[in-house]
Amino acid sequence: MDIRKLLEIAVESNSSDLHLVCGSPPTLRIDGELLPMEMEPLNGTQTKEMVYSILNEVQIAKFEKDWELDFSIALPGISRFRVNIYISKDNIEAAFRIVGLRIKSPEELGLPSIIGEFCRKRSGLVLVTGPTGVGKTTTMNAMIDIINRERSDRVIIIEDPIEYIHEHKKSVIIQREVYSDTKSFALALVHSLRQDPDVICVGEMRDLETIQTALTAAETGHLVLATLHTPDAIQTIDRIIDVFPPHAQQQIRLVLANALEGIISQQLLPRIDGKGRVLGTEIVIATPALRNIIREAKTEQIPTIMQTGMDLGMLLMDTSLKELYSKGVISYETAISRVKDISYFKAMLMKSGKEFR
Repeated sequence: MDIRKLLEIAVESNSSDLHLVCGSPPTLRIDGELLPMEMEPLNGTQTKEMVYSILNEVQIAKFEKDWELDFSIALPGISRFRVNIYISKDNIEAAFRIVGLRIKSPEELGLPSIIGEFCRKRSGLVLVTGPTGVGKTTTMNAMIDIINRERSDRVIIIEDPIEYIHEHKKSVIIQREVYSDTKSFALALVHSLRQDPDVICVGEMRDLETIQTALTAAETGHLVLATLHTPDAIQTIDRIIDVFPPHAQQQIRLVLANALEGIISQQLLPRIDGKGRVLGTEIVIATPALRNIIREAKTEQIPTIMQTGMDLGMLLMDTSLKELYSKGVISYETAISRVKDISYFKAMLMKSGKEFR
């Protein structure tokens, strides 16, 4: 069985992922649902042969040493893929995330126009957050592309692995892959400060050292874009603070309050017409009121600040869900399953004259 043919089918099917699991047929994830392909279940020999067919000798040696491997591959004219190889019950299996060859614009992704304003900041921290598989990397790369088209900057991107390939436009783009070009996010981030950066992009803020260095970079005159696996603004801020030891947390609150410029939180929602998924978005802008809330450890007040700051471009996820439902893009069931404040959501529907159940 040819892995390249399976990947081509995955792209043609508009899948987000392809999974090779022993005892199951090759499986596609389409619009969030797992769909087995009409093939015989794979055995351990087949999965190993398919996986090893796309690895070089260095990658094979690393996988056999660590039993885990992340990397990316490109099939010319088809797509790029982010790959994770792992072992399950003594069998070698793999997950392929379809990245694509073209970087989409914020408009194509359904992102609010305020995204462009974040890209035009000269310094500070902008975070893209959400659970796995909601397009955080896609959003961050769309923002990098805006910078690349509009600004004459030196942009350093640190990823694990590299997903989208950026060509030099107005900016000079340096892309470094963790475990291939550098040994860790934290190490690459520390050294990036000595490489004359204007913009630093961190594929994922995973640990204390990476978060601390990113905050330092943002505080000292660099624009830092980064992703974090948190569902909303409150948990994002709390997560950053909580990673530090208790004696350092008040100081970090002050640093974060000064450095933060914005948070973009995302969800992917099934469209009511069955034609793919649509982006639900929450936008937080670091106003003086928000900075004060961070300093005083009163993050529970963030939703109130967001409601009063909607004219500035702030957007609650519940408001995004209401707009998508009102436009007939998502179902009421989808919307109500994702809202945080059902009373607020229903009040917005009543105010707009939209029926609800």
